[in-house]
Amino acid sequence: MNASRCAAAALALAVLAAGCGSAARPANTPSSPAVPLSLTTAVTGPGATWAAVPMGAASGANQFWQLFMLPAGAARWSLQTPPDIATNGALILAGQAGQGIVVGERPSLSLTFSAITTTRDGGRTWATLPPVSGLAGVPDALAAGPGRRLIALSGRQDVSVSTAGGSWATLTTRQALATTPAARACALTELTAAAYTSAGAPLLAGTCARAGTAGIFAYADGKWNLAAPPLPASLAGQHVRVLRLSQAGRGDAALLQAGTGLSAVLIETWTTDGGQQWKLSSPFRLGGAHAVSAFFGSDGATAVILSGHRSETLAGPGASWRALPPLPPGRTVTLALPAAGTVDALAADGSSLTIWQLRSGSAAWARTQAIKVPIQYGSSG
Repeated sequence: MNASRCAAAALALAVLAAGCGSAARPANTPSSPAVPLSLTTAVTGPGATWAAVPMGAASGANQFWQLFMLPAGAARWSLQTPPDIATNGALILAGQAGQGIVVGERPSLSLTFSAITTTRDGGRTWATLPPVSGLAGVPDALAAGPGRRLIALSGRQDVSVSTAGGSWATLTTRQALATTPAARACALTELTAAAYTSAGAPLLAGTCARAGTAGIFAYADGKWNLAAPPLPASLAGQHVRVLRLSQAGRGDAALLQAGTGLSAVLIETWTTDGGQQWKLSSPFRLGGAHAVSAFFGSDGATAVILSGHRSETLAGPGASWRALPPLPPGRTVTLALPAAGTVDALAADGSSLTIWQLRSGSAAWARTQAIKVPIQYGSSG
């Protein structure tokens, strides 16, 4: 596959953040950080569900990430990988209205920047946007907001914003954010996600060295505010990492891990007002397992793949965690939540993708589709 053309992106937006400062890494940083989530993601919007799946080789220059799309109400997925971009380094997805999606390419091979491309019609046509500094290796390194605005988290822990079709400008950095009163209150050590509220305010999330505090920050009126949910008293002594933060339907959803090892739990949280009020799920005790990947639906549903080929789902606020049947076979399995009560599993092995479905009340996965992907082995050389 051909690498994207590198276009220079002029900085046209005003820099919104306070001046950069440096913050030493606090001494009480947890000694055993959470295992990073896989970059396999699925995004469900009002018009379609999109899934990014690694295929081809297990790693290296012959692994190519592919993009699949399922129109709302439809039964069959289709291959919609954007043309003319290198996809060895993973695809980061940011959902838009209708059947739109913004796709960011993670740096790979000799590339140091991230190409950005977008479609508004389900993949029939694609438009190239200005590239951005290499996206971080987290599922929520790119997000789309109202007015086709974008926010991006780089591997250097810089946060940039863009207007529709416009150039990128720095919003803040981890070092600068860590010096603000909001971030000092949690002793921020790293950024793990970027998002927008439904009203269009930037959100950032990360890991706090201060126990019992979740690092979620909202930007408003020229300053950053701590917008994290208050956690149960039982977690007051646990360090918290925000694994996912993303728009979900009319609000935002975040997946938190509190603690490590045998004491670690997952908590799902939802907000519809930019973080002023949150609804919290019951804690799910990991029991020594760790989260491998996590997926959000448009109705507040969540699915999490755990180590040991296990998975759990949560239907939304007020629901309880529910174990799914053992995952279908595949070198990589991506879960998608296209409709209430339905989970699709995209199981990839080499150039073959098999779609399995689990409907509400079902006890086993049903095979619904198979797709053979034309992998161009050797094209990255």
